[in-house]
Amino acid sequence: MGTDLHELLRTLRVWDPAVTGLPPLDPADAPGDPLELFTRWFAEVVAAGEREPHTVTLATADAEGLPDARVVMLHGADADGWAFATHADSRKGRHLAARPYAALVFYWPVLGRQVRLRGPVSVAPADQARADLHARSTGALAAALTGRQSAELDSPQELARASRAAWERAEREPDAPVASWTLYRLRPAEVEFFQGEARRRHVRLAYRRTAEGGWDRRLLWP
Repeated sequence: MGTDLHELLRTLRVWDPAVTGLPPLDPADAPGDPLELFTRWFAEVVAAGEREPHTVTLATADAEGLPDARVVMLHGADADGWAFATHADSRKGRHLAARPYAALVFYWPVLGRQVRLRGPVSVAPADQARADLHARSTGALAAALTGRQSAELDSPQELARASRAAWERAEREPDAPVASWTLYRLRPAEVEFFQGEARRRHVRLAYRRTAEGGWDRRLLWP
């Protein structure tokens, strides 16, 4: 007998107190720059034991405006934007070439937190992309060398052969170039911090970039 999805869903809890803490967020104490608050929150969720807090959902749109989303890894965040990387010829790379605007969503259930960002995406200089790739693991380089991301795959055996060759080259040439590897930066026009609250009086603090380059802060209804 198959699993009843609806019955299974009813057994699940959101923010079980046994594994989740819900710290308060006082908007009056929030810094003026969202990067500062993001950095603080990131350190706190790491300390709280969040698994893979650097994974983030990246949403893009294709040339026709149809949305797509997938989980990627955060490669850094600074005044130039929140950074992630992929092949320029991958599906998301093609989307960003056609429509260089995206959204990011971090979800950290250990503290009942989300961070949402939207804004234009730019391509970092090629030397920064190379440095980013070669600062990562041998496996990351091997995956990049395997390439053909999002293309149709004829068989698992084809992937195994390509991956084996890529691993051998990555171990032999740790500085091997990957021309399609691209570092992107999302420079947010909006950043929202969501802090869950046990009685569902969630705090949503939204930062919006002003014409002068600063930030305007507003609270949103949950």
